[in-house]
Order: sequence, then C-alpha cells, then structure tokens
Amino acid sequence: MRTGFIGIIGRPNVGKSTLMNAILGEKVAITADKPQTTRNTIRGIYTRFDEDDDGVQMVFIDTPGIHKPHSKLGNFMTESAINTFKEVDVILFLVDSDINKGPGDKYILEMLKNVSTPKLLVINKIDKMEPEAFRKIYETYDEMGVFDGVYGTSALEGRNIETLISAIEEHLEEGPMFFPEDMVTDHPERFIVSEIIREKLLHYLDDEVPHGVAVEIESYKEEENLTRIGAVIYCERKSHKGIIIGKGGKKLKGIGKSARLEIEALLGCKVFLEVWVKVKENWRDSDFALSNFGYKE
Repeated sequence: MRTGFIGIIGRPNVGKSTLMNAILGEKVAITADKPQTTRNTIRGIYTRFDEDDDGVQMVFIDTPGIHKPHSKLGNFMTESAINTFKEVDVILFLVDSDINKGPGDKYILEMLKNVSTPKLLVINKIDKMEPEAFRKIYETYDEMGVFDGVYGTSALEGRNIETLISAIEEHLEEGPMFFPEDMVTDHPERFIVSEIIREKLLHYLDDEVPHGVAVEIESYKEEENLTRIGAVIYCERKSHKGIIIGKGGKKLKGIGKSARLEIEALLGCKVFLEVWVKVKENWRDSDFALSNFGYKE
C-alpha cells in the first residue's frame, strides 16, 4: 500500500478546502467565498483499496491561505501553512490566475524553490477560465522547472480530480496505513461543530465582520437520540455584535438554524443548539485568546 501526507498550499481563496472536499467526496473543511476561511490546518484522509488488495492512503493537510499577516492570528495561520512544507511527502500548490496578477503567488513560489519535496502545480477554477488563459498560466509554470507536474482542475465541479489523485500517488512510497479505512478526518466532532457554525457566520455576514469572529464550544452533552450544544460567538466590537444578532435576533436565529441542520446531518441525531454572542476586543492579537480558541499551542 502506498501512503503519505500531502500539503495543500496557496493564497487565500484559491479553493484549497473545496479541492480537498472534492478529493474525499465528503465535506471535511468549511468553504466560503471570503479569504482566510481556513484558520487551522485541517486533515482529510483518502483511502482506496484496489482489487489486488493493494491501495493507497493519502492524508491531505488543508492549510490557511499564505498572506502578509496583520495580526497574531495572521502570523499563526501563515506559519502553520509554511511549516507544512517540512512535514509532507507531496506539496500541491494551488493557483487560480496568472502569476503577474499579484505578489502572493510569487512569494510562495520563491519559498518552494528551496524545497526538495515533490511539488505539483494545480491550476484551479478552470471552469471560469478561457482556454487561452489556462494555456498561458500552464506554460508559465511549466517552463520554470520547479514543479514535477502541472494540472488543471475545477474543484467546484469535480473536474480532473481522479487525474490529480493518480499524479499524487506516483510520488508516494509503500508504507503503513496511518488511519482506519473508514476515517475521513482526525479532528474531533467538537472542532467540526465549531467550524460549521463559523462557516454559517461567513455566509451570513458582510466582509468586515467574519475575520474578527471566533467560535468556542462551551458545552457538548450527548443524550439518547439528542446532543445538546452550547456555543459562544466572539466578535471584536460591540457594533459587530449587533450585526451578528440582527434586528429582533433574526440573523442569529438564521445562523443557528442553518448550523443546526448541518450538525444534525453530521452527528445523525437531533441537536439542541444554543448560541450566544460576546465581545472580546482585539482577541486576534491576544496570545491568551488565541490559545483558548485553539489557534496556538
């Protein structure tokens, strides 16, 4: 059996989480059309057995978008992504535009030039590209000689996913299974529940609010056919608290209902979800708060 760890890296909002979910055929990482949706490294486990009892187990590590940090939270996110370079057997570098569109891809590329780990360049969102635009991006990266292969995908539509999986597999060596074959992530349910609530916040809120929001699970009690969950949404300003709650509490109710339905599907039972909103000013620059929210060891 071939096994190994695969790091998925790139700028914010290039589709890293969507790609991992597409590979797994199951939602493990939250997604949104806002940058910096992923804050922690999320591990997704792909296992396949072939007819001859051989197979493959790939442990994908979905990393936060690499960006110029403006807070301690930003530093944590970027460092956790860069540290992945040293821990994996294959690196997938995702891009979705020409390298000259911004400095972000160039910054990551310079770091990758000094990494000996096998590297695959993935041009994502090809469903939104003209063929000529894709060809230009492909040729630019291919001519650099940095990557062991260049591939085009549409993670959203699931295009060319099997081709990419086969390419990754070629760079893996025989080894032991790291996780049981029916396991798709090693994160505990409490973590996934907090991420689901945060995802709904990202979908419901305007651009200026989500980056200053954190979710903490205060209580998690499993009963027969029912799970009771108490969650606190922390924001950085009193004005943001009002936005999250909404007029007459309508927005918070919508967030809670949307999260509850997805959590029930995850857990396979009824869920009683209580959500509160509290203000913790400048928590993104507080070591204590970052540690409490699971963003620092």
